[in-house]
Amino acid sequence: MKIYTKHGDGGETGLFGGTTVSKASVRVAAYGEIDELNSVLGLCRTAPLTHSDGAVDPAIDELLREIQSRLFDVGAELATSPSYGKDLGIPLIAAVDVEGIERAIDAAEVELTPLTAFVLPGGAQPAAYLHLARTACRRAERAIVALGAHEQIRPELLQYVNRLSDLFFVLARLANRRAGVSDVPWIGRGKNV
Repeated sequence: MKIYTKHGDGGETGLFGGTTVSKASVRVAAYGEIDELNSVLGLCRTAPLTHSDGAVDPAIDELLREIQSRLFDVGAELATSPSYGKDLGIPLIAAVDVEGIERAIDAAEVELTPLTAFVLPGGAQPAAYLHLARTACRRAERAIVALGAHEQIRPELLQYVNRLSDLFFVLARLANRRAGVSDVPWIGRGKNV
């Protein structure tokens, strides 16, 4: 099977269900942003979070791997024509998935001190990558909101992506803590460190 089809050479692409749309459509933008976020998570997994003793935390890596698979599901749903009335053959993101992300946030926050200042992206490499994931996630969220202004989307999709960006922020802080690196505080003009 060839990887190139030449069907997109005119600036259009096909959705699941047979509808052809412009590659500049809000729907294509939304699932494209999800695809980019998934790629950023692949980058995050190359610099894994560790425990305070330096050992790789397999639970966090497994969480990120699971999220990558769920993002593939989100992308597939977004890449489906709204008129396609058949089952996609994949489980759709549900409230239980949103709750799972909330539990992961709560578990990570146990190790963190409360925030007392705004935090800039940076610190240890895994934290910087997770901040990149957070911003890619927010961009994907905005693209889904833009799609929702034109077509109906399931609220669970938006809730899931919204919680993910919160998770990546908390995991970035956790990565810095475990690396023994302070979060990078925002310093306003005229403020001393």
